[in-house]
Amino acid sequence: MRLATIKKDGQELAAIVLSEGVIPLSAVNEELGTTWPSSLFEIIRLEQLPSLKTWFQQEWESLMHPLRNRIIPLSQVVYAPLYRHPRKIWGIGLNYVEHATDLSEKAPNTEPASFMKPDTAIIGPNDTIQIPVQSERTTAEAELGLIIGKACKNVSEEEAPDVIAGFTTIIDMTAEDILQKNPRYLTRSKSFDTFFSFGPHLITPDEVDDVLKLEVATMINGALHRKNVVSNMTFRLWSLVSFHSKVMTLLPGDIISTGTPGAVVIRDGDIVECQIDGFEKLVNHVKDMKISG
Repeated sequence: MRLATIKKDGQELAAIVLSEGVIPLSAVNEELGTTWPSSLFEIIRLEQLPSLKTWFQQEWESLMHPLRNRIIPLSQVVYAPLYRHPRKIWGIGLNYVEHATDLSEKAPNTEPASFMKPDTAIIGPNDTIQIPVQSERTTAEAELGLIIGKACKNVSEEEAPDVIAGFTTIIDMTAEDILQKNPRYLTRSKSFDTFFSFGPHLITPDEVDDVLKLEVATMINGALHRKNVVSNMTFRLWSLVSFHSKVMTLLPGDIISTGTPGAVVIRDGDIVECQIDGFEKLVNHVKDMKISG
């Protein structure tokens, strides 16, 4: 199942993604008398995603006819971030060895190099990444995102797949020149407004044949900057979930951004993309706030 949050009539609404378009869950409720939350975050927070997925798989074909006139064609869809206020955003630094060499740093090999980001950094598809006036060298990094679906603590790697709501595309930004002044500046370098784009789709695990075989690519102005396969991560997905659940309780809607195959320097007017096999691409434009007009 694929879900999104769309902008419609001044609201941000959860929607089911179909091959021909999307249908807001509020429209489903109006037509069928169902009571699904109209917010994707609420669906995840209330742990209703498994029920929604089962309902969709079992009932959708028989219910399509009365809903066809409520489908919004893909060409008319305006996406928002999947949601705006997760309780936590974890980022993972230097999780592909090749990316560590970009920064002339040694890749962590005993424990993940993780950091946290504020929800004020969140933007969505086609929103503008703003290079702050404090930075002369900001980078963008395409990443695979994990979305937690259940409250969990001290889960094992074997249990980790069971607490995942789904996957998404992410573009994470870093004011790299600030970070390079001192590694203790990591939080500041990662936390500027617009420094975390995610969406447009949440893809449930049953839609992904083998997550370890996915290729993640950082694109700049239509050209490939760097790509790698998820299996080449130093700390793989279920290890990351288990490790961080032993630090603090993970909650529904929490996000783990799992690391990038390569960061690219972004400049005013650039277009940066995260492309992952089988996922809708995530695209953002860049504005340097030091340039007027």
